Amino acid sequence: MPQHLPPLRFHPSFETIPPDEAEVEQGLTEAMLAIQRKTHADEGHAYRAVHAKAHGYVRARFTVLPGLPPEYAQGVFATPAAYEAMLRFSTTPGDILGDNVSTPRGMALKVFGVPGERLPDSTDEATQNWVLGNSPAFQIGTAKGFLRQLRPLAATTGLAEPVKHVLSVVTGATEAALETVGIKSATLTTLAGQARTELLGDSFFSQAALLHGDYFGKVAVSPLSPSLTALSEKPLDVTKSPDAIREAVSAYFRSLPAVWEMRVQLGTRLEATPIEDAAAQWPEDESPYVAVARIEASPQDTWSDALRDLVEDRLAFNPWTGLAAHRPLGSIMRARRPAYAAARAYRADANGVTITEPAQRPAA
Repeated sequence: MPQHLPPLRFHPSFETIPPDEAEVEQGLTEAMLAIQRKTHADEGHAYRAVHAKAHGYVRARFTVLPGLPPEYAQGVFATPAAYEAMLRFSTTPGDILGDNVSTPRGMALKVFGVPGERLPDSTDEATQNWVLGNSPAFQIGTAKGFLRQLRPLAATTGLAEPVKHVLSVVTGATEAALETVGIKSATLTTLAGQARTELLGDSFFSQAALLHGDYFGKVAVSPLSPSLTALSEKPLDVTKSPDAIREAVSAYFRSLPAVWEMRVQLGTRLEATPIEDAAAQWPEDESPYVAVARIEASPQDTWSDALRDLVEDRLAFNPWTGLAAHRPLGSIMRARRPAYAAARAYRADANGVTITEPAQRPAA
């Protein structure tokens, strides 16, 4: 049986900056802005460049667990404490699609009032942000590969929704078949990889690496309370409403509480737990996910005009907003830094709003 390995202390040499990284980052930023400009022109409103469609907003309590081993008691997890938090559930495209179009899902988590040394872009702020997806790793391992995927996605933004629905069910098609409809396979992968199940049963992952104090690792948020775990892989009928996921989230929280567990998987050997390959799924037999915090939410209204206006137009979720102890790592994470900043600026300017990073969770 494989043995758990001791965590590897982070060293700056673990990150490798390719010579064309600035050019790739500029390309990613331009592709994201192209998506926003297209949806802005079509909808008359500027949405996020990715994860544009929200399915619910959950006010929660984030509690750091006591008694963590020293290698896990790092950054925000160094001291047992409780904080207010906000969760935003979403799906990945930059255009607003009906839920019959099958796409991966996301959970963005913002924890308020977190003390400690900050990342350079958020020195005057007091939140810790995580941006998570419902698969353990990215489909593409590097920023350059992600750019190759994002460009065709940008080109298909605004494509008629019935066409995207057809594309989303062509899961087993070959590359040749995909090319006959004029769509790159990376686009189809993004439109076809999600089972039609209850969103609240999913686990969500940082996918790429983050600094974890003296170490480095990945983060996961998984359902813990029985009412959530019962939804894992439970089918959801998305044919009756274009907002079936949102309606299911709202229905759950009308009467039920929810508890998730945040877990950290620390890096061990660079060969097995690489930083620069975000497509690599780190082996849990060498480094298991270990619980470091709980996220608890009471029954509540997860969708209202006030909540939507607050979260969609006046808040941003960015892994570069947080503590220096949790700095994002690897080329995809580095590329997110300028791209997310540009997308946030476009959204604020186009909608005539101020996007802030409040020290306390806003009321809505």
